[in-house]
Amino acid sequence: MPIATVNPATGETLRTFDPIDAAEIEIRLERAESAFRTYRTTDFATRADLLNAAADLLDKEQDEIAHTMTTEMGKTLVAARAEAAKCAKAMRWYAANAERLLADEHPATADIADSGAGAAYVRYRPLGVVLAVMPWNFPLWQVVRFAAPALMAGNTGLLKHASNVPQTALYLGELFHRAGFPDGCFQTLLVGSDAIESVLRDPRVAAATLTGSEGAGRAVASVAGDEVKKTVLELGGSDPFVVMPSAAAELDKAVATAVTARVQNNGQSCIAAKRFIVHQDVYDEFADRFTRAMSALRVGDPLMESTDVGPIATEQGRADLEELVADALSHGATALCGARRPKALPPGWFYEPTVLSGIEGSMRIHHEEAFGPVATLYRVPDLDSAVDVANDTPFGLSSNVWTRDEDEQRRFVRDLQAGGVFFNGMTASHPALPFGGVKRSGYGRELAADGIRAFCNVTTVWYGR
Repeated sequence: MPIATVNPATGETLRTFDPIDAAEIEIRLERAESAFRTYRTTDFATRADLLNAAADLLDKEQDEIAHTMTTEMGKTLVAARAEAAKCAKAMRWYAANAERLLADEHPATADIADSGAGAAYVRYRPLGVVLAVMPWNFPLWQVVRFAAPALMAGNTGLLKHASNVPQTALYLGELFHRAGFPDGCFQTLLVGSDAIESVLRDPRVAAATLTGSEGAGRAVASVAGDEVKKTVLELGGSDPFVVMPSAAAELDKAVATAVTARVQNNGQSCIAAKRFIVHQDVYDEFADRFTRAMSALRVGDPLMESTDVGPIATEQGRADLEELVADALSHGATALCGARRPKALPPGWFYEPTVLSGIEGSMRIHHEEAFGPVATLYRVPDLDSAVDVANDTPFGLSSNVWTRDEDEQRRFVRDLQAGGVFFNGMTASHPALPFGGVKRSGYGRELAADGIRAFCNVTTVWYGR
């Protein structure tokens, strides 16, 4: 894929970029490692001041960077502004909390009495240069949720962003520099995916984090494993959205949340609800309301404030989505709405919000992630069946469950195979809560204490008597 900004609402190539060469990569690797040698010794107050300055810049430039994200990958302008605001919030949260999260831990004297220690404690120290391989769907947030904790821990970062969001990638590299971070603390590498392996194998790179496809995660994990370097992977998701009869009194709220959960970011979100598993007692009413609400969404120019759903980010992405829908229909699924390209829009990569029912295990969409505004409906007779269908996926990122029954809630917490269980609401990431998945959704956690400790050397300090 060329490194270029191609507006998905029009198909027009707006800007192209030449990748940096091997000599420039070497310069930036050396710069990152050199910066780490001194930056790691700075105190938390200094790092916090720098990160708060970056947050201030981001707030001031929210409209500008939101417009850039919308023209690069098609998210609505409203969503792009919200993403920028969320990033600034996360920066300030880590600036305020990093010192507490990484404070020395002192075990109770009784616990170490037989260790021979006169004293002992645990200290969190930065690892070094961390390579971040990031996707296009949340081009600002995915980077910041790594960069904010990594920088507050004393690490330095190298960003290899998706090739279709180069302007956002360059903005991020410049943002931290303009905020006052020392030269080399955070740099963008404008390179193709073929350069990732050599950068990751470089001894100056201590670890890597990747958010993206399962295939990309396997490739990075394989190289990192060969080099014995730590990784955190956040990969795909096919999150269930379960509705039980005890939620019948608030079905309007459940439906409204379901629509937002499915079409957020034009349906291109790993944590978007994709499989709607509804108890038979409320299935017909939910399916009717949900289909009508999905059909009523306004598809169009993402720069227009009134637009609900913009285009798919790439032409290939829409083709992949169409193949999944066509396969399901050919095997007996029913399209309750959508399942086609809009007829009255300009030649961008638009796709109508779609609801499919009658999903069977033989259909690809039952096991593969639909990355776009396509929802699948399942009718189940009881809680056990709901859990079985929810878990019948290779992914395990998060989950949404609508029930007011406390016994049911305990069962779902115990039995759902996912990195999160969200009751009577929508899965969302927040800086104070750990984020990540199980199974083929990856491993490790971002955000909260887990996210900042992910790229730390957990050091035992021991003093003899």
